[in-house]
Amino acid sequence: MKLTMRLGARSYDIILKRGALKNLSALINLNRKVFIVTDSGVPAQYAETVRAQCKEGLVYTVPQGEGSKSLAVYQKLLEAMLEAGFGRGDAVVAVGGGVVGDLAGFVAATYMRGVDFINCPTTTLSQIDSSIGGKVAVDLGRTKNIVGAFWQPKLVVVDPDTLATLPRRHFVNGLAESVKMSLTSDAELFQMFETCDVDAELETIIRRSLLIKKSVVERDETEQGLRAILNFGHTLGHGIEAVKGIGGRRKTGLYHGECVALGMLPMIEDRQLQKRTRAVLRKLGLPCRASYNKEKVLSYMLHDKKARGGSITLVKVPGLGCWRLDKVPVSELETIVMGK
Repeated sequence: MKLTMRLGARSYDIILKRGALKNLSALINLNRKVFIVTDSGVPAQYAETVRAQCKEGLVYTVPQGEGSKSLAVYQKLLEAMLEAGFGRGDAVVAVGGGVVGDLAGFVAATYMRGVDFINCPTTTLSQIDSSIGGKVAVDLGRTKNIVGAFWQPKLVVVDPDTLATLPRRHFVNGLAESVKMSLTSDAELFQMFETCDVDAELETIIRRSLLIKKSVVERDETEQGLRAILNFGHTLGHGIEAVKGIGGRRKTGLYHGECVALGMLPMIEDRQLQKRTRAVLRKLGLPCRASYNKEKVLSYMLHDKKARGGSITLVKVPGLGCWRLDKVPVSELETIVMGK
């Protein structure tokens, strides 16, 4: 299946097809220098599949985990491209999950003021969500995605076959983003999560999720308003992730999607829908509750880039398939986080 993201006079294709990674050279020009970024957690065969199709491919593997989304790693990638003589007509390819896509995309956005970026997501999370939309970034300290740019890919290739090597927890982690989008925008997709075999309907879930995000990004590429809908569950989720998430020196804890799942629940205002969402999360194997230092989570949220002048904007869901933005004072945020 092919979707086309249309952004004014620009456009790019999103290919959703099993086995598509093996045919990348038929979809876009690889007859040039290609800088292939992957991480140590991605099976090496995926990056090698891409490199074998390139006239001149260079694979750069970063350590697995959020810690690689740093200015230090970003600089090393830029230096490697410069040393290898990459020019403006060359390309960067991401082969991996959201960390690899964000990092490689930011490299592509800034090397020589921008080169072609091709995204080949290999995790559920990145195939459903982060691979499209053009938001690329690295972290600064413990603040996620604070240094970045909007840089749209030239092509996104979503090959569900690459999900076969994912550990089950990683696979389920990514589904949280699809549940998120179903709650705000697609009641039928939410009902699928309630009643269907998720593994059997995986391609449909990915397709419907991509269609939602595509529609939002086309109407609000640089997050001036509507695109804030995609932050549902993320403001609190990022706070939990900063305190409890796996990353850096913390080897145990919660993954991003698990934090988003926890972050969504307090933002659902309909009690019955909240109950249904808990049932979906349990069915998928996502957490409905977790213990964490609430004071630290609140402190992190108050330093969130969305916090302004003593208030913060939250995405709330009053009912299935609808949403609204609420600008709330810090006192209400304390009530949500602390349960006061």
